Amino acid sequence: MPRWTPLALAYLVLALVGLVVTFIMNAWSVVAGRDYLGDIFGGGPAVGSIGVDLLVVAVAGCVLIVTEARRLGMRHAWLYIVLSAVTAFAFTFPLFLAMRERRLQATAPAPAPRTL
Repeated sequence: MPRWTPLALAYLVLALVGLVVTFIMNAWSVVAGRDYLGDIFGGGPAVGSIGVDLLVVAVAGCVLIVTEARRLGMRHAWLYIVLSAVTAFAFTFPLFLAMRERRLQATAPAPAPRTL
């Protein structure tokens, strides 16, 4: 049976925070009789819910960046996290994933030659 590693537990805690906080903010929006879509563009509980949603995803992504970079021997992974503060995580996370994929391809064993 697989065990819960510290990394798995960290992701689980982030998932629970994301679930509970966004649920509370969404419920607040409904109970207050707010226009959910209107609030997204004009402010209100819906914006808070989306903000927490994105923050939890960004933190989980940063944890993934650090752990994957260490596992694969990628240097300067911290730059992706710093750049996300001055650009956007929507830019740096896919950039990291692209560089991760390149690293995986570079370290993958060469396929055996095909014979006819």
